[in-house]
Amino acid sequence: MVNHNPFSNFKQDIPSALVVFLVALPLCLGIALASGAPLFSGLIAGIVGGLIVAPLSGSPLGVSGPAAGLAVIVYGAIEELGAYPTFLAAVIIAGIVQVLLGMLKAGVIGYYFPSSVIKGMLSGIGIIIFLKQIPHAFGYDKNPEGDLAFIQQDGHNTFSELKYMLDAVSPSATLISLLGLIILILWERSWMKKMSFTTIIQGPLVTVVTGILLKIYFDGKIGWELTGDHLVSIPVTEGLNGFLGQFTAPDFSAFLNPAVYTIGITMAVVASLETLLCVEATDKLDPYKRVTPTNRELLAQGAGNIVSGFIGGLPITQVIVRSSANIQSGGRTKASATIHGGLLLISAFAIPALLNLIPLAALAAILLVVGYKLAKPSMIIGMWKKGRAEFIPFAVTVIGIVLTDLLMGIAFGLVVAIVSILWDNFKVPYKFDINSYELGQPIKIEFSEVVSFLNKASIQQTLNTIPPNSKVLLDASQTLRMHPDVHEIIEQFQINAQTKNITVEVVGFDKTVSETPMEDFEEKVLQRPRTTTKKFSKLFRP
Repeated sequence: MVNHNPFSNFKQDIPSALVVFLVALPLCLGIALASGAPLFSGLIAGIVGGLIVAPLSGSPLGVSGPAAGLAVIVYGAIEELGAYPTFLAAVIIAGIVQVLLGMLKAGVIGYYFPSSVIKGMLSGIGIIIFLKQIPHAFGYDKNPEGDLAFIQQDGHNTFSELKYMLDAVSPSATLISLLGLIILILWERSWMKKMSFTTIIQGPLVTVVTGILLKIYFDGKIGWELTGDHLVSIPVTEGLNGFLGQFTAPDFSAFLNPAVYTIGITMAVVASLETLLCVEATDKLDPYKRVTPTNRELLAQGAGNIVSGFIGGLPITQVIVRSSANIQSGGRTKASATIHGGLLLISAFAIPALLNLIPLAALAAILLVVGYKLAKPSMIIGMWKKGRAEFIPFAVTVIGIVLTDLLMGIAFGLVVAIVSILWDNFKVPYKFDINSYELGQPIKIEFSEVVSFLNKASIQQTLNTIPPNSKVLLDASQTLRMHPDVHEIIEQFQINAQTKNITVEVVGFDKTVSETPMEDFEEKVLQRPRTTTKKFSKLFRP
């Protein structure tokens, strides 16, 4: 059982924060470059995402910062509005709209995305990260970090970039990335993990330090030098005044411009949708299966965007690349996200010259591993085994993300999933009669003949309201077909219920039809001790 107190997990959270910091640093700069904004604005967004959003958020593992999915919108908005300070007013408006969405309980939208699409999003992002980092690993750095779209800023696309890379291979960058991969793979070995120092000194840190040392060694050697585009590029200033001079105040007169409101609302909607999707994906990756309060997340993101807009930062969302790096590095609480924001602030002020020695090839090695873990072949094989109804939306989402961008790929997958559900014409929800419930009795929830993924939101909300020390009876004796997403929610509830001393008994699940193997489900669900409940709060009905 994990201790949710952020101060009780520093042993795991601090090393994880360092890895997230190393991953976030080039992404913040690259997204700013791709957005046509000042480079420092990306760092500001990353700092605010860590120091403001993370403490306010209820997400234990989510990391927020500038998002690649907004780069095209930001680029067009800055051009349309004519000046970056004017654009900052739109960022503030976006934050205000997100706060209002949180107050209006709009966070429930995220629950209506089926897991096949969410898992497709994870695999698609993993493949994109992997493909985009291959050129950087070989020293071809024409396209900035953080550009995850198929059609790139440099006019090439994801696949043609691999062709142009072959004409500009750098032996030093290739060596650095190869050594980095060897280090990272060694750090993953079980015999290596048994060594105590590996819990403090993480593989990514060793990779970066090795890259810096090799970069210094190659200086002055013709054909082996790494300069310019091959390295991290943080703006270097003199003293506190120079550092503070990089922060930009919004143009307050821009609040009289109607175009600012249109752009602000557009960014709020897109940022909120991307955040909710990332929350859903991050919760699925969480080994403790904790559930993030989505309305609180919108409030936190809105507060972060208001602050970011006031001090010159890009718009913020929760981002899956940094969140998944946090999980893979062993982060346990939101302290890791907060600490990563502090590291961005301290490093940008105190050691920008040192950070500018980091080769992008070393960071590419780290991101190659992150991408592979997100798109493991076992994930794809597992989705194939679940049947066509699950695999087709998954595959469409993956292909859509790789060939277009994140939001378009998710839209394609969602359309396919909805068409599949409408084709089956199954929308019958579960049943619970609050009027017949008596205090002191087990909480009984009866599922109807067919339960689809469209019922995810109401089922998840219902399970979230069950108080600690309760006994719950989930009755599927009348159910003919239950969507795998609902099975997954119940499995996750089973795992999380143990932390609240909630006992769950199930009936009739062995008779339901699902693409998920029932043997695995029954083994996890049926063998639970029994207790009685003392009180029960009102449950939501769909």
